[in-house]
Amino acid sequence: MAGWRWLLATGLALLLSACATPPPVTSGQGNAWSGRLSLQVQSDPPESVSAGFDLRGTPETGELWLNSPLGNNLATLRWSPAGAELQRGQERIQRATLDALTTELGGAALPVSALFAWLAGHDVPVNGWRVDLSRQPEGRITAQRLNPLPTAELRIVFTP
Repeated sequence: MAGWRWLLATGLALLLSACATPPPVTSGQGNAWSGRLSLQVQSDPPESVSAGFDLRGTPETGELWLNSPLGNNLATLRWSPAGAELQRGQERIQRATLDALTTELGGAALPVSALFAWLAGHDVPVNGWRVDLSRQPEGRITAQRLNPLPTAELRIVFTP
């Protein structure tokens, strides 16, 4: 179960603090962003992870792929009005909503609406998180989760 928490924490951190430069690619299905992320969780023992990501969609319907440095898929998170699913290899966890899935696996619900506001460049506050958009024009963003504990720091770099 710790592996699921690690992957979900990575995905959640990305979703909770992402912002995009250059501007996102728009399609009939929403927006798309790609890049790299690094997450450091101040747990006991501390955890650190780096991954590539592809995020597509809207707050209502979307997909997040987490990839290894070699490009192998580590996990995929999908959500829609019909439900949410986390897939890692052959294992799947499904729940009725994205909030239910992220709360069960990560301990807190995901503010998807705020995420997509951040992606659009709007600094929307999220309880427990401090997002720094000051380097967004350079394609970089940093976010800190102050609560719930353990604290965490996420760094994101977007690729052109």
